[in-house]
Amino acid sequence: MTLQATLEIQIKKAISQLYKADLESVEFQATRKEFEGDITVVVFPMLRVVKGNPVQIGQSIGEFLVANVEEVIRFNVVKGFLNVVFSDAYFLNFFKETSDYSKFGKVTGEAETIMVEYSSPNTNKPLHLGHIRNILLGYSVAEILKASGKKAYKTQIVNDRGIHICKSMLAWETFGNGETPSSTGLKGDKLVGNYYVKFDQEYKKEIALLLAEGLSEKEAKLKAPSLIKAQEMLIKWEAGDEETVALWKTMNGWVYAGFDKTYASLGVDFDKLYYESNTYLLGKEVIKEGLSKDVFFQKEDGSIWCDLTEDGLDEKIVQRSDGTAVYMTQDIGTAIQRVKDYPEITGMIYTVGNEQDYHFKVLFLILKKLGYQWAENLFHLSYGMVDLPSGKMKSREGTVVDADDLIFDMAQTAKKISEELGKIDDFSEEEKEGLYKTIGLGALKYYILKVDPKKRILFNPEESVDFQGNTGPFIQYTYARIQSILRKATLSENVIQSDSEVSLHPKEKELIKQLQLFPETIQQAGAQYSPALIANYTYELVKSFNSFYQNVSILGADNEEDKSFRIQLSQAVSDVIKTAFGLLGIEVPERM
Repeated sequence: MTLQATLEIQIKKAISQLYKADLESVEFQATRKEFEGDITVVVFPMLRVVKGNPVQIGQSIGEFLVANVEEVIRFNVVKGFLNVVFSDAYFLNFFKETSDYSKFGKVTGEAETIMVEYSSPNTNKPLHLGHIRNILLGYSVAEILKASGKKAYKTQIVNDRGIHICKSMLAWETFGNGETPSSTGLKGDKLVGNYYVKFDQEYKKEIALLLAEGLSEKEAKLKAPSLIKAQEMLIKWEAGDEETVALWKTMNGWVYAGFDKTYASLGVDFDKLYYESNTYLLGKEVIKEGLSKDVFFQKEDGSIWCDLTEDGLDEKIVQRSDGTAVYMTQDIGTAIQRVKDYPEITGMIYTVGNEQDYHFKVLFLILKKLGYQWAENLFHLSYGMVDLPSGKMKSREGTVVDADDLIFDMAQTAKKISEELGKIDDFSEEEKEGLYKTIGLGALKYYILKVDPKKRILFNPEESVDFQGNTGPFIQYTYARIQSILRKATLSENVIQSDSEVSLHPKEKELIKQLQLFPETIQQAGAQYSPALIANYTYELVKSFNSFYQNVSILGADNEEDKSFRIQLSQAVSDVIKTAFGLLGIEVPERM
């Protein structure tokens, strides 16, 4: 039983004995920094069952706790808040009883199995900054879920078909002169992305000519020769035309090879890939079945719809009048297929930007109406866009921030700042390059993940690589500082030499209190699908350690007992930093 649970029992007993009343629950909160205390009991809600002055009630409860709970040594009451102080022995016992801080906070259980979808790019362009937020969020949520005791599968659906893919194919066929990633030295996704931009450039020229001939803008867009050819190419692809399908396979193959390199650079992976070309017809049988059960209805033109007006939404098309599938059809089928592939799945998380909020409301509601119980456990991990100081990104116009370029630029920024600090002169060139990438990627990932997913981000690369403040490099630097301390400590100093009592310095106590919060933080982050909780917890832990480091001598302690304890405390902090950053997909350097 936790100490908080013990306190709740004793407080209820105090109210019963002292005031002859029954208390349903006790409200706790963290003690404000300006007051002494390790936990605060809020007295005001008790006034519903206890009549009296909240300060006097707090005083009575405090006295009862001191008399009946061994770990409570004193208290103070500020207005209606009872601040309770725990003994050093309580914190020391907690610290000593936690045997392995490298595994601290993680739970094994696999009571639930969740599939997490993220990335899900189009194969007509390379991954960019917007994808990076999606990828980092999805990957981190999957890792946090695993740490919280669940089983998680990572997946994506690759959008590898459609008119946008045909635009890149047509432009390459028209202007490419047979060039390949090998002949150009370009990554395949970049090469294909260049032709997507090329298509848009030519398309705009054609529109301008048609406008000059007197066509309206709407007519010009529809009658531009490039668009008509791309539409014809899509029809050929859907009909299985050998030449078109062969070109599609070749160019997609280039893109997949490029994506794989970017994923490897980001340090993320997947357990299962789904492809739209395989799944876009999925769901048509489900639609047919749902039509017979009156989940859907058919309009006069033959199109099939779902009426969601009674649920506060509108009518949603699920199959066109010509019998072809829409995105909703595909997503219905893919969800069902995933549960068939992994029958143990109890829920799915879709990591998709907030512009698709309505789509997922509709998808989840339709799946519920179709009678799938697991649809109750579907979640749209909706996130805000990533903006740059220069404004929004546009793929068609080639104004996106390419993911590979960003990863490289982050490493270069880390290199510039590291060289200015001048603390790595004894590193080999290989060690330096590895460190720059670790710092650069850590800065990028932390800057994005520390923000609540729902909030929009204005990404500032220079700000993210700052070695001060709430940044990845600041936390990495603290971890490296601890490793330096541990290297200087002798092996014998890493073992508590006796069971004699160590009196805690306030900074030591504060650090142990921060460590205690880690398991609960993992559970909260898993329940809320929020890596930001892990990121900001780690920052608070690091701030506590740096305050401890500045106020308490570790290797120069007055006696061996204090020295040994402080070395172990430092080791525990570094283990938790490493574990927490691992959940964010961030590496920590041994030296900086």
